[in-house]
Parts: sequence; structure tokens; C-alpha cells
Amino acid sequence: MSREVPLRRSLLLRLLALAVLIAVGSIAATAWLAVRTTTGAIRQEQGQALADDARIYDTVLAYAATHPNWDGVDAAVRPLARDVGRRIALTTDTGAPIADSAPGAGPLPTTSSATVDALAVDTALMPGTTPPNSGDSGTSRIDPRTTGPYLLPPEERAALRDKAAKAVQCLRLRAQIDATVVDGPTGRPRIETPGTDLADSAACGQLREDLATRTATEGKALAQLNALVNTCLARRRLPAVQVDLNWTWTRQPAASAPDSRSAAGVDQEHNRAISACVGTSRREQLLPYVAPAATLFVTDPGGRPSTTFDLSPANQTRIVAVAGLVLLVTIGFTVLAGIRLTRPLHALTGAAQRMRDGDGSARVRVTGRDEIARLAEVFNDMAERRERLEQLRRAMVSDIAHEMRTPVSNIRGWLEAVEDGVAAPDRRLLSSLLEEATVLQHVITDLQDLAEADAGALRLHREQVYLTDLLSQVAEAHRAQADRVGVTIAVRTEADPQVDADPVRLRQAVGNLVANAVRHTPSGGRVTISAGPTDAGVVVSVADTGSGISAEDLPRVFDRFWRAEKSRSRQTGGSGLGLAIVRKLTEAHGGTVSATSTPAQGSTFTLHLPVITEDVRGTGDRSGEAD
Repeated sequence: MSREVPLRRSLLLRLLALAVLIAVGSIAATAWLAVRTTTGAIRQEQGQALADDARIYDTVLAYAATHPNWDGVDAAVRPLARDVGRRIALTTDTGAPIADSAPGAGPLPTTSSATVDALAVDTALMPGTTPPNSGDSGTSRIDPRTTGPYLLPPEERAALRDKAAKAVQCLRLRAQIDATVVDGPTGRPRIETPGTDLADSAACGQLREDLATRTATEGKALAQLNALVNTCLARRRLPAVQVDLNWTWTRQPAASAPDSRSAAGVDQEHNRAISACVGTSRREQLLPYVAPAATLFVTDPGGRPSTTFDLSPANQTRIVAVAGLVLLVTIGFTVLAGIRLTRPLHALTGAAQRMRDGDGSARVRVTGRDEIARLAEVFNDMAERRERLEQLRRAMVSDIAHEMRTPVSNIRGWLEAVEDGVAAPDRRLLSSLLEEATVLQHVITDLQDLAEADAGALRLHREQVYLTDLLSQVAEAHRAQADRVGVTIAVRTEADPQVDADPVRLRQAVGNLVANAVRHTPSGGRVTISAGPTDAGVVVSVADTGSGISAEDLPRVFDRFWRAEKSRSRQTGGSGLGLAIVRKLTEAHGGTVSATSTPAQGSTFTLHLPVITEDVRGTGDRSGEAD
């Protein structure tokens, strides 16, 4: 067996590889999580920034659409800048300042955020600005809040509100349609019916037509717009059109059409020209009513551009450096931990090898309180137990040899004497030889029982056993021996206890206890066999009034070949296997055995047996005493 572990199989190298793998995985996972989290945060921040920019643009654009100039825009810009935490500045096309929420924050950036023009809305910042039914009229970039001459006076608004209220009431009562009135930018009310298309309903048609009738203000503004549009078309030699309030148009009868092109091509070209004229005329009509175009700047309060995540070469170098540092620290701590772990393992390996080579005193030094220290303690305890077991084994071999040698030597000696004619083979000699052979057979039988118990091959034939009968049989079997030495045997039972047990093996265990008690009880003494039920089962006790056992010897009474009385006389010595067999038989029944003793007063051995089956004979009291 090699004493050195190859490097490729060493625990230290495996720990190092595992630590590197964990470190790399941790760094990769952390980097991935950081990138994902940072990306999500950046996207959220960018989304909020876009929302704030759109809000700022909408607020400034609304001011431009409803005011003919920028006077007083500071009152709208400053609260908004405080609310969103940004710096808002407006300048003219030439760079002249119009408004600034933080005038002392430094120069403005060279690139503007947007151009604010109510007649040319930035559709990227203000999506959905195309008015319904506008077609390709060229008016999609005009802010719908730009009303100009179409703004209705109070009296016209009130009249339209009355018509709208009557139409709504009619729709609710006659058509069961849930309708509401909503004011448009010009003050003209319109009827909204969520989930219902009024175009498909003829209910209250006259009231709705009255509501759609132009007012004097709208007629005047439309007349001005139509004049502008038709003047533009006349310059292009196109027929006149009639523009409506929704900025759609209807053509007037055309004088003639070019012959060289198809009618479809002419219509398409005319539509594009009309759309351009309508858009140009609307802007020309609304120009006096809106603020002039201005340049918008949106920055942070310090005038610096917003920070973004930039994985520049410098940032990449920092990430690699930090990852490398983490990896080096991990490897360093792993090496230290590995050395601290493998050093006691090497010591344990060396001690185990010395123990294998026959050094029973091999021990390891225990330091610390961790798992390795616990392993060292267990190893030392195992070594001590192994040394004790080795001593017991040697003593047991010696005892077995002695126990078997004595009767065999006696038998051989007498047989040689008979063969040499020194002794006559009479009845007395044969009886002595038979006694020696019986002792030898008992030793062999006891050793066989212990071997079967150790191997788990001790078979039990269980049946319902009534302890009153069994204990009486044991007492009768040992009464003759007890009478010879002047010892009294008594049996006491309570409530006729029963157990599920092998009667032969249980009788053997109790018999060994009784034989041991009789052997160690002086003449005139008493051995009492008792049994009774408990909460956990049944107890069987054998108590004597003999010499007793000292406290230091009591834990070893069930060891094999152990005797408190070292003499090997037939009266007190015994083989030293009886109590060991008692313990094995009791454990085979699922019970335990214990001993208590007081020197010079006697000892008590107790079997604790579990009750496995219910009583099938009743619980009649058969307690009694046999002397």
C-alpha cells in the first residue's frame, strides 16, 4: 500500500480546483447579474428620461400653441424643472435666451434636445398628433391645441353646449346609448359614445346635424382658409376646393383635364398639390396666433449630459482586475484551508498505518473542535477500544485454553493411568471422567451459543410463555444443587406475567443467573426469582444474599471469561461465559439485562423483556412463592 497519494488525486488539489471553479462561476454569475441589473436600471432610467422629455416638450409646445409669443413662459418652465429634476432652457433660432430654469448652471450644450414649433410638431416626441380624417392634408404636424381664429367665443360655446346636451338626452332616452359631451380645443363640444358607432344609428339625427352646423366664427375662419387654399391652387392652375372643419376638402367642378395623362394619375397629382396647399394655408393662417419656433435644451441641473453605462476598455480592465483579485484571494484561502484540512488527515493516515503494522499505541494529537478534531477523537477512542479488545481477545484465548485444557488433561491423565495399570477402570473413575467430559461439553456449548449470537444466527422459536410456570421449572432444576450447599430458592410472581419468547432460551438465561447466584451464595443464604409486569413489558429478577460485587467490577460482569473471583474452583470459579450468554439471549429477545450489587449483602440481576403479544389466558392472579 502506497504511503503517498499522487498529486492528481490529492485532496488539496481537488479542493483548489473546486474553489477555482466556484470562484469563476461566482464571478461569472455576479457579472451576469450585475449587467442584467444595470441594463434593466439603465433602460428604466432611459424610459423615465424619455417620459420626462416628452412631458417637458408637451408642456412647452402647449404654451407655444396657445400663446402668440414666449412672454411668461418662465412661469410654466420653472415648476416643471423642479418637478422632473432637470434643467430646461429655451432659445431663439439665433441662440438668444428666452427662458432658463437654472440660468447660473453654466453654458448650454452644443446640441439641442428638440425644436419647439406648434406648426411643425416633432412626431417622435409627440406621437399621435395626426388629426382624424386628415388624410394627406399636410396638417398632421400642426399641434391640435393650436386653435387660432377657430377659438369659439363664450356665447357660441354655450349655444353648442345646449345642442349637445339635448342630443345626449335624446340618445339616452330614445336609443338607450350612453353618451357624454367632450369639449374640443376650440371649445366646440362633441358627443362620445364608447363602444357605439353613431354613424350606424339614425336616432336623434336632426339634433346631431344641428350640433354639427358651423358657427359664425368657424364660418369666418373657414372662409379665410378657403381663400388662402384656393389662391394657392390658382397659382398652380388647379380647380378650387372647399375645406371643411376636419381639414378634408371637396373639389369644385374642374374646367378641364390634361389629355396626356390618365385620370387616376391626374387625381393623385392633384391630391398631393391640394394637400400641400391646405397645409401651407393652415400654417399661414395660424402663424399670428402661435409663438415663434424656439430651440429646447434639457440637461441635468449641473449642465452635464446624463450618464450612461459605458463598458469602455478602462472599465473592462477594472472588471478583469477585480475578478483576478477575487480569484487570487479565493485560491489563497483555499490553499490555507486545504493545508489545515489535509495535515490532520495525513496524521490520521500515518497512525492508521502504524496500527495496521501492529503498533497498538498509535494515537493522533487532537487540536480544535471542528469535524477533523472530532474524527481524531473517534480514531483515538477506536484505537483504545481496539487495544482493550485485543487484550480481551488474548485473555479469552488463554481462558478458553485453560478451561478446555483442565478437563482434557484430567481425562488424558486418568486414561493413561488406566492404560499403564496404575488405576483400575472402576465405577468411581468412570464417574469422574464423565464429570470432566460434561464440563468440557458445557464450555464448548457456551462458546457455540456465543458464536451464533455474535453471527446473528441464534434462532428463536417464540411462543406464549407464562413466567410463573417457567420460573418454577428453573427453580426445580437447580433446587438439588442449592440444597447440597444449603441455599434456599424462592419464586415470586405478580399477575402471572406472560411474554412472547423462546421458552428453552429464556429458561437457559434465567438458569444461568440462578446457577451463578447459587454458586456465590454461602450456606444458609437465599436466592429469590421474581417476575412482574411494568409499563414497558416484563421484568425477571434473580436476587441472592451472596458476597456481592464491587462497584468497579460491576460494569464488567457480562464480559466473557471475566470473574470477580479469580479462582477456578468448581464451586465458585465457573467458566466465565454464563453471564455473557445471558446478555446475548436477552438481546435476541429484544430486551436488556442489568445488574446491581452491594458487597457482602448480595446481587440482583434483572432481565427487561418487552411484551410482544396480548394476553390470551386472562390476567388472573397466580402470584405465589415456592420454597
